[in-house]
Amino acid sequence: MATPLTLVASERSDGTPVLAVTGEIDMSNAGDLDEALTRSASDGPLLVDLSQVDYLDSAGLTVLFTHASNIRLVANPVITPVLTISGLAELTTIEGNPSDPS
Repeated sequence: MATPLTLVASERSDGTPVLAVTGEIDMSNAGDLDEALTRSASDGPLLVDLSQVDYLDSAGLTVLFTHASNIRLVANPVITPVLTISGLAELTTIEGNPSDPS
């Protein structure tokens, strides 16, 4: 069973806008991610926290590519290779999950 997609917009104490994404991103909900990224867009880069994403398919990647110039990503070890192999890592900053011990 797929993990439902959850999108929570917030702001860090330094004013950086954050969109925390949890669950699986696939063609059934990539439109929701696109809408959330569009709504959360600001003058500066949006930090998209993907550290709790279990699955990312090509529809989700397409959305991230569309917004690559306006986002920075936090990724976990499961999806980091997908972001790198796809070429997205060349278009935007990808940070490791800050809660990872490695």
